[in-house]
Amino acid sequence: MSYVAPLKDMLFVLNELAGLPRISQLPGCEDATPETAQAVLEENARFCSEVVAPLNIGGDQQPSSWDKGVVTTAPGFRAAFKAFGEAGWQGVQHPVEFGGQGLPKLVATPCIEMLNSANLSFALCPLLTDGAIEALMTAGSEQQKQTYLANLISGKWTGTMNLTEPQAGSDLAMVRTRAVPEGDGTYKLFGTKIFITFGEHDMAENIVHLVLARTPGAPEGVKGISLFIVPKFLVAADGSLAGRNDVHCVSIEHKLGIKASPTAVLQFGDHGGAIGTLVGEENRGLEYMFIMMNAARFAVGMQGVGIAERAYQKAVQYAKDRVQSRDPAGSPGPVTIIHQPDVRRMLMSMRAQTEAARALAYVTAAASDAAHHDPDEASRKANRAFYEFMVPVVKGWSTEMSVDVASTGVQVHGGMGFIEETGAAQYYRDARILPIYEGTTAIQANDLVGRKTARDGGAVARAIIGQIRETEAALAAAGSGDLVAIGTQLVAGSLALKEVVDFIVANMKSDIRGVFAGSVLYLKLAGIVAGGWQMARAALVAQRQLQAGEGDAAFLKAKIATARFFADHILSQAAGYRAAIVSGSAAVMALTEDQF
Repeated sequence: MSYVAPLKDMLFVLNELAGLPRISQLPGCEDATPETAQAVLEENARFCSEVVAPLNIGGDQQPSSWDKGVVTTAPGFRAAFKAFGEAGWQGVQHPVEFGGQGLPKLVATPCIEMLNSANLSFALCPLLTDGAIEALMTAGSEQQKQTYLANLISGKWTGTMNLTEPQAGSDLAMVRTRAVPEGDGTYKLFGTKIFITFGEHDMAENIVHLVLARTPGAPEGVKGISLFIVPKFLVAADGSLAGRNDVHCVSIEHKLGIKASPTAVLQFGDHGGAIGTLVGEENRGLEYMFIMMNAARFAVGMQGVGIAERAYQKAVQYAKDRVQSRDPAGSPGPVTIIHQPDVRRMLMSMRAQTEAARALAYVTAAASDAAHHDPDEASRKANRAFYEFMVPVVKGWSTEMSVDVASTGVQVHGGMGFIEETGAAQYYRDARILPIYEGTTAIQANDLVGRKTARDGGAVARAIIGQIRETEAALAAAGSGDLVAIGTQLVAGSLALKEVVDFIVANMKSDIRGVFAGSVLYLKLAGIVAGGWQMARAALVAQRQLQAGEGDAAFLKAKIATARFFADHILSQAAGYRAAIVSGSAAVMALTEDQF
């Protein structure tokens, strides 16, 4: 089966939970009316299902290849990317002045989800290009913006992010690539970068590499890193391409998944030096790169939602088609496996977690828009704090969730799920990278603990818990059995989250190892509580609309049932996470190194 975008759920979340009608009233967002957003999403869904999704299996079976420095992408990718750029999809959230559509992040987010559901490997090229655009918009000079942005937004050129080196993975203090000033405003770069997504390919006229490197005499560690633009082809003053730069792809990786996405090893300066230009000021490169990384981290969270949705759709279709055994309640003959209670449990688990992660991500995107466009300074500040707190949760929890959901999808297929021809295994293989790249789950969790919770004494976390408690009160007042039951679990979940926040703040200085021993569990706890909160809000809206006789009754009843499942089966795990975090750190550190 091909991909079918869940437009009804996407539009429900956009309008009812993320508040698109409110966002569309903000200065600079006026074009993003609910009607416009629906039209954009419907057209994007058509493009993704008809143009991009059909290339997914072929790209896995005939992935990108390398020969003598030249990378040939999977069959169909080049034409599809050309159509992608010409249709304006790269520029959905980017400024009109450089050829973008200028729509809010909230409208772009479901488009990102759909592209990743359709074809995760293909979507990686636009993802990295978006990050390059964000970095140049924020830190680039006016000349750099004029030279690069329109071409990146049009899809004529693509962008990459060059951080990692053989000896410098997550520890960027160990970056050794050198940038030597030439005296004319340019630098020559020398070094090796690895794991560069779409670092070489045949889908665009030029590739704009953003590269971390050290200038002579730079301070040691991350304080001495600068950021440079190093294009594959040099750009003349009139904007034309002026010859090959000294950056070459020496190999691409052979991977477990996302095989159609070429992951390149790039060599800079083997033939005299790769010409680059400085972005911003020297020694502030990591600061600028974090702009790109934060954009990419949110987008990777959407990759998690996208691949989970695709795995769920695949599993549902198989469960409806596969005839096996009898209904345990009694049946005259074999039935499709969707009649089996445990298959229903697995499908509901896949559905509930995917919908919760989608809702949390869209609400987070709306906070980003409000942080940029709300005329009220206090509102901008509060929304920025919410967005920054949630980015590591969206990235870390959604991607870990996607691995679990894709694995469950294989389980629904049984033995056929282990056979490549059914397609279920590809989603599992593709999903496995998501909790690793753009900062592992542990890195996201360390960020959530150190920068987002301990640094402000838990103020933002407690403010979010306060918002959750408002929803709990509404659930208690609703009178519905389902909503009251959801509220009971949400109360327990928010209490567990509060106690963990208190534990982190109280013990960060006295027992830092003990705190960080539970950091990933804290991230997962934050994810299931925040996700459960959004599902509870969805159930409240659905109940209100049912009582008013509005909307699609079947869809609204399913929304309440899915929220109830999430509360009973996922949110109910919160107390266990709390116990492991608060009481379990000693066992984490109990063995000596030699005992392992």
